[in-house]
Amino acid sequence: MRLTIDESVRALFPEVVVGIAASRGLENEGEDPELTAALRKAEAGLVARLAGTAPSEHPRIAVWREAYRRFGAKPKDHPSSVENLVRRVLKGWRVPHVNRVVDIYNAISLEALLPAGAEDLDAIEGDITLTRAGEDEAAVRLLGEAEARPPKPGEVIYRDRKGAICRRWNWKEADRTKLTAQTRRALIVVEGLPPIRREEVASAVEEVARRIRDRCGGEVESAILDSNEPSFAV
Repeated sequence: MRLTIDESVRALFPEVVVGIAASRGLENEGEDPELTAALRKAEAGLVARLAGTAPSEHPRIAVWREAYRRFGAKPKDHPSSVENLVRRVLKGWRVPHVNRVVDIYNAISLEALLPAGAEDLDAIEGDITLTRAGEDEAAVRLLGEAEARPPKPGEVIYRDRKGAICRRWNWKEADRTKLTAQTRRALIVVEGLPPIRREEVASAVEEVARRIRDRCGGEVESAILDSNEPSFAV
């Protein structure tokens, strides 16, 4: 299985950086007090750092708003995953426990102010590509939605052989590839666009990998993809 940044995305966003952590042999069941504590600490740190700042004006969030506009999405209606998470936390929402790996990447997303997400590798069919949607994409049911709808032509999506697994780049993922307590193999993704530097994405991915090893067991392999090295064998 390969993950590849397609040429269509690299042409529109030549400075894109995608960090990945591929893990197997996970123990993903049960709430871990240490991971919950890390989430609470990340929430408190975010509130302290962004007090009085509109999330949409923060450079690490504004860059995703501009990216969404470039491929035809409205960030006000469909905010990036990091903006959605930040906005809710600043309103007093506490990030709920989902499973161990989700708890880990949610905390990292808040700490680093970077979009982060994950897919269950055993639910993936074929290779994964970060690409732009075509005219005839299959309908996909997203998390929390009752009906399946196809991506709009031109929007940035992650897709496998069967169809989209995350729409509008990092807005919302497909239900069929979500992580569960039973997930044993997962692919965690952390993304960056300027002014976010490659080194910052790499640091966040390494921290994801460290916490997974410490709190979920198993093996983790990490890599950084960009326009010079756009593909990696998982």
